Amino acid sequence: MNQPIAVLTGDVIASQRIDDLSTLYRVLDATLAHLSKHHGGRFERYRGDGFQLALPSAEIALDTALTLRAALIMHSGKKRWDARIAVAVGQDYWQANEDLATAQGPVFVASGKALDAISEGASHLALVRLGAQQDAALDLLIRYADELVDGWSPASAEVAYLRLWQDESQQAMAEKLGIRQPSVHKRLRTARWSLLADTLDFFRHRLAEEGRTS
Repeated sequence: MNQPIAVLTGDVIASQRIDDLSTLYRVLDATLAHLSKHHGGRFERYRGDGFQLALPSAEIALDTALTLRAALIMHSGKKRWDARIAVAVGQDYWQANEDLATAQGPVFVASGKALDAISEGASHLALVRLGAQQDAALDLLIRYADELVDGWSPASAEVAYLRLWQDESQQAMAEKLGIRQPSVHKRLRTARWSLLADTLDFFRHRLAEEGRTS
């Protein structure tokens, strides 16, 4: 059955400079597995630092991409961990019980091509909307979200990750992290969470609307 899906194709930035690759891959695999199970999708890691995640829903695509990047950044040591991620959304026949290795649908192809494009530039995030008109404002918002994430420290990424995964109160987050509530508030401000949350909410509604009309 043809349905709106999202495909995230990515790779870890400068993985050849990371000393503890085994820990990096463990974090990457655990996060991909968690996201895949939570959203009813499927993932595969390949060539060491490369990965692909397919989701049977388009509207949560950007949230998922930023959650994955937040998980990598928050676990960084002396050398920053992050990933380039190309997100494609659109209609496809792929189903969640099908293997990704042989998936050749248009959304998979578009996601792979978009990763090739951003690998040649300075950006770390891309969004391709198949069947939708190009929108310069959306492209600008993607650049904005990308710049915000690029500025995260591990501490900022940690509170953003908690908010992306579970919308807990600042006090609950403080208890979980073993810090005071004002410290959580400061970290959220540093991560520019309020603006990012509004941006993600806008994309969820926009992608859901486009999925219904495509």
